[in-house]
Amino acid sequence: MAFSAVLTSEWTKIRTVASTSWTLALVLIVTAGFGALISMAAAAGFDDMDRLARATFDPTLVSFSGMQFGQLAMIVFGVLVVSTEYSTGMIRTSLAAVPARGGFLLGKLTVATALALLVGLLTSFVSFFLGQAILGDHGTGLDAENVLRAVVGAGVYMALLALFSMGVAAMLRSSVASISILIPFFLIVSNLLNGFEATRRYGQYLPDAAGSKIMQVVPNAFGSTETPYGPWGGLGIMLLWVAASVLGGYLVLNKRDA
Repeated sequence: MAFSAVLTSEWTKIRTVASTSWTLALVLIVTAGFGALISMAAAAGFDDMDRLARATFDPTLVSFSGMQFGQLAMIVFGVLVVSTEYSTGMIRTSLAAVPARGGFLLGKLTVATALALLVGLLTSFVSFFLGQAILGDHGTGLDAENVLRAVVGAGVYMALLALFSMGVAAMLRSSVASISILIPFFLIVSNLLNGFEATRRYGQYLPDAAGSKIMQVVPNAFGSTETPYGPWGGLGIMLLWVAASVLGGYLVLNKRDA
């Protein structure tokens, strides 16, 4: 089967499964919604912040505060794109139609990542403009230094998160197992490791902690601990995690029966 036909097939699979459409909608709703709520709290409490918090106030990062919750929906999307075929048994039909497993996986990841990037960028721009409107005089503009990089970077971060999740799902071949590992990993483990000074040296190299650095405009925003890498270095670290995940997914798919 030609690669263009593989892409068309994967697009059809994604858009005809209701759960994937709903999870992408939740990415936008949850991220923008929580970002707006936190922006309102930040605007109302700005004068009560201590001197360090006001000096390192990052309005762009505030508008992305909901990303911590919205990214969970993007993780679920990435998992479902891959694991749904295993749970329904359609993976056998897919591999019979596309015997070249590398081409099959590449087609699936290409379509899903492009869609995740589109939704991620829409989410980041909506969250940014909504957050800045709420922050008012404490906000910033898209033309300010490094702001556009942060907004576009937030969308790229979401797409990479989906791709990382797809690689994990390809390795585990189970929705339940993948979600049971990924959600606690990003929601609990990463926050715990980065919440204590003794473990932060390790936690700062996890994919979400490193990748989210691209959204930061003000160095050491809100008095946060300095990292040995900047926004682009953090994104590079996340790319290494994604590459390892996708490679692992390919090796499992290539060696194990459907």
